[in-house]
Amino acid sequence: MFGSLLALALAQTVCAAPPGVSDLLDRNPRIVVVGETHGTAETPAAFARIVCEAAARGPVTVALELPQPMQPQLDAFLAADSETEARAALDGTWFMNPRIDDGRTSRAMLDMMQVVRRLRVERRDVAIVAFQPGSQRPREFPQSYYELDMGYLLSRAAIDRPQARVFALVGNIHAGKKENANFPGLGLPAAAHLPADETVTLYVAQQGGDAWNCTSDCGVHPVPARYDAEARGLVLGGYGDGAYDGVLALGPSTASPPVTRQATD
Repeated sequence: MFGSLLALALAQTVCAAPPGVSDLLDRNPRIVVVGETHGTAETPAAFARIVCEAAARGPVTVALELPQPMQPQLDAFLAADSETEARAALDGTWFMNPRIDDGRTSRAMLDMMQVVRRLRVERRDVAIVAFQPGSQRPREFPQSYYELDMGYLLSRAAIDRPQARVFALVGNIHAGKKENANFPGLGLPAAAHLPADETVTLYVAQQGGDAWNCTSDCGVHPVPARYDAEARGLVLGGYGDGAYDGVLALGPSTASPPVTRQATD
């Protein structure tokens, strides 16, 4: 009895999505793309709470910027009955490679994935899909082909599970709906290749703090304060000259190191 009450309390805590998320879910968009600065503790945690609240309303596909060849291991991770078994399912994969430390293999990311797995254990209809293209882009092809490929894989996530809403977590450059003048070789970002009227893109506000990523070398780097540091929650409305449909303000960020550094920190 106590265990059941504890599980319920934990589920209620996890599902405390940021303010404004319920209003977004009421709109029932088919695809929600969250554009983050890689390597923070706050964004994966907030994303987990958003997915949890969405899963309480219906089926959800979680799309992550992880290499597509990892899909069998992600399926095994999701099907695992315990956190230990789930982590073991990732052994030997790109996610557990100590040389990969650009923020997408952080402790916070693993914690978020474990939340999604627990939702499945609780018999929620959830899936995890990797949508980073698995084949290397030929050198003579510009980045725009990679973005097109990412957009296609995101659209497949929606098509393959038409009953589910897709919630994608990706670097903020890929999440835009318009060409980015700061990256002229990028072409149209991945999210721009999705149906605009069925897709909501959110920019995770940069409100100071730090993040673990590879902006120069790989490690802890400061995050610029470009948004009101006191703002919190989801604010719908055009941002970034219309590239995003809203902003997700989570406050100053904290760096989350790669999960492979757990034993040495």
